[in-house]
Amino acid sequence: MNGSIIERFVLVGALACAAVLAGCATSEPTVSTRGMPGALEPIHAATFTKDEAIFWVSSNGCTKKDDLIPIVSLQGGQAVITLRRIDEDRCRQDLVEGVELKWSFQELGLTPGAPVSVNNPYQLPRS
Repeated sequence: MNGSIIERFVLVGALACAAVLAGCATSEPTVSTRGMPGALEPIHAATFTKDEAIFWVSSNGCTKKDDLIPIVSLQGGQAVITLRRIDEDRCRQDLVEGVELKWSFQELGLTPGAPVSVNNPYQLPRS
């Protein structure tokens, strides 16, 4: 199969979104972001395992997990994660595919297997 890992990851994410719209990133937040710290972070992809949330975000070479904060809200009995950037990445190395960041459900205050959706807009990786 041709293509980079991120291209395959994005394709799998897109197919999963088509199958389960509730668990996908949308173009407009479904939960109000008013009063949340930092800036709403566009994401390249998001996926969930039984006990982990995994996001791909843009990076100029220095983005690390501590630069973003996941805020968990409840909407209709389901957890909604809003990923917010609290520290700007001021490096100059353009990581075209971005970086992968992971949070355990325990870190997010969620029980394993909890239904989760994403509140961030989707943005294709830079090419």
